[in-house]
Amino acid sequence: MDRRQVLRIDAVMQRRAFGAWLILVGLSLTALLALSAHAAFRAVAAHGSTPAVIVATSSSGYEVDDHFPGAALLYANAPAAPATPAASHGTTGTTALPPLPISNAAAEAIALRTVGVVSALPFSMTHVAAIDRGRAIQCLTAAIYYEAASEPDAGQQAVAQTILNRVRHPAFPATVCGVVYQGSDHAGCQFSFACDGSMARIPSRAAWDRAQRVAVLALAGRVYAPVGLATHYHTYAVTPVWNRALVMTDAVGAHFFHRWNGYWGTPAAFRQHYAGGEPVPGPHPRPVADPPIVLALSAPAPIAPVDVRPAYRDSGRPIAAVAQGPADNLPPASTVLDRWKDSGRPLR
Repeated sequence: MDRRQVLRIDAVMQRRAFGAWLILVGLSLTALLALSAHAAFRAVAAHGSTPAVIVATSSSGYEVDDHFPGAALLYANAPAAPATPAASHGTTGTTALPPLPISNAAAEAIALRTVGVVSALPFSMTHVAAIDRGRAIQCLTAAIYYEAASEPDAGQQAVAQTILNRVRHPAFPATVCGVVYQGSDHAGCQFSFACDGSMARIPSRAAWDRAQRVAVLALAGRVYAPVGLATHYHTYAVTPVWNRALVMTDAVGAHFFHRWNGYWGTPAAFRQHYAGGEPVPGPHPRPVADPPIVLALSAPAPIAPVDVRPAYRDSGRPIAAVAQGPADNLPPASTVLDRWKDSGRPLR
């Protein structure tokens, strides 16, 4: 075999080896992409971007009629939230901002210095009356249950953090129950469960206890840092009108969380002190309108005459008009016997 044949055979073998190497590289890349995708899915699931699966254990309580607490994804066909504070299913309402406490230039400077997601400060109920603490726990538990009972732990903690952020923001009430049931006195609820009849159903005991544990820890100072200073949230299924006007801080479970843009979304704005004096847990009573005043358009019917006995007919008249005696109206002459007339006179 001459040198040319050897070189030809060597070139063929090199091409085959290179082709086999390319095939191995392709298989390796495919396997690597599959593993990366699997790892990414596991990371997303661990972060809570997939809602937990709810297995119905009974057909009673809030879970009947294919409904379970916090099942916001069931309302994909719900209309978007209107411009009023009323919240649609799966979203919080919003409200007007108060006047800036500082100049516009100072507010813009503070906003420019705030970069990224800033964690909220721990919420404290130290030196708070026991009745206020109990009411705050009950109201926060109800909000977590009806808004996020089907969420993983991170999703429930994120909802609790958003509510406590509102308590510290001057655009909202300074109590937990005031924030949770804000607007319920005029059907403009910030949280839809307070107005849509959800609370008429008996809650699941196990899910309620789970939500209560999250509420107690949040009120004791636990902070869910990933949502930062979020004051609004909505699910994947709805797009509220305020969606593009705010800054998204995180996506946890089935919810997107947002903070206000500019100064009102910075730590400097969250300076409202907890006021105490929690209202009674539950929707606020709505004012009752005064009954309408009906005016008489016709004259009242005449009163029928009454047959009064003669002994009472002249009652109230002057005595002279009914006297039956002499004109001087004096009593009649005395009828005492003569022998008794002088009785009682002194002896002389």
